Amino acid sequence: MHLGESVATARTVGHLSKSAEVMKLVNGLMKAPEVAATMQEFSKEMAKAGVIEEMVNDAVDSALDSEDVEEEIEEEVDKVLTELAGETAAQLPEAAKRQRTKEPIQRENATHEQEAVAEGVDDDDELDEIRARLAKVRS
Repeated sequence: MHLGESVATARTVGHLSKSAEVMKLVNGLMKAPEVAATMQEFSKEMAKAGVIEEMVNDAVDSALDSEDVEEEIEEEVDKVLTELAGETAAQLPEAAKRQRTKEPIQRENATHEQEAVAEGVDDDDELDEIRARLAKVRS
């Protein structure tokens, strides 16, 4: 048994010495200082790319996330129409705005009437009152 252990130890020493030789050859081929310099340069470039990407994303987000863009667009369109067509065009956007504000009120009143019908309101007085309010809003 002792002889078997000695042979195994000798083989292990032989393998380790061969591994050490291979490591020396690889270190000679690798040129560690050059690789370290390349890795540092790569790291700097990656940091620059990250910063640039972040700046571009922030700029795009700020350009696209403007809440008043639609209002500004409407105002500019109104200005152009006013310049091109005069008073007639100036009255058109106002009429459209009035129509836009009227539509949600009409939808809301229609919804209330539908809810009243869905709840089973059989009282004709309440229904007439709702219809009268709806007529007032429409006019």
